[in-house]
Amino acid sequence: MRNLQEHSAHADPREAQRLASGAPFALPPLPYDEGALAPVISARTIALHHGKHQKTYVETLNKLVAGTSFSNQSLEAIIKATVGKADQAAIFNNAAQAWNHAFYWRCLKPGGGGLPGGALGERIASAFGSYDQFRKDFSKAAVAQFGSGWAWLVDDGGKLKVVATGNADVPLTKGQKPILGLDVWEHAYYLDYQNRRVDHVEAVIDRLLNWQFAASCAGLE
Repeated sequence: MRNLQEHSAHADPREAQRLASGAPFALPPLPYDEGALAPVISARTIALHHGKHQKTYVETLNKLVAGTSFSNQSLEAIIKATVGKADQAAIFNNAAQAWNHAFYWRCLKPGGGGLPGGALGERIASAFGSYDQFRKDFSKAAVAQFGSGWAWLVDDGGKLKVVATGNADVPLTKGQKPILGLDVWEHAYYLDYQNRRVDHVEAVIDRLLNWQFAASCAGLE
């Protein structure tokens, strides 16, 4: 069975090694305990988010690709092959959400957030003018995303940008390389913050962002 965690742990996130049998994808374990991100994100929210929502995406994807040409492909390959195809929308949505979530959990860590240092901090200051401007842009992208979706820091042809995507969409489909991702689907925050998305977003940015992981994704570790 193929575990998804390795594919989100490096600068170019990849799915874990596949077995010759073409076994289905497996839900990756969290990189920390369920309660490790509290009080910003509660253990109850993470148990539901990871153990129910993400698990369902993985299980549904396994059913959808069983016996198809996708069964031995990576998540990235599946996403790129199915994007924009109405007859394969279910495969795309579940593959993309499996990818997004495997990446998302690595973007957070206990005691994270704040001003990034090193080469990544320098790139952010150069791209946005200052960390404060990046923070404003990233927060705005997350809060203003209508309905469900994601906010991202991406590398777009060598330039850092903040972008937002709706529903399951992922920057990979536009040739952009994700550096950080923030989930703003309601299940990511509603138990803890109800309709106060802005409070959730700002708390995550200031207290949980994993800049070490972001630096590795940007090739700057």
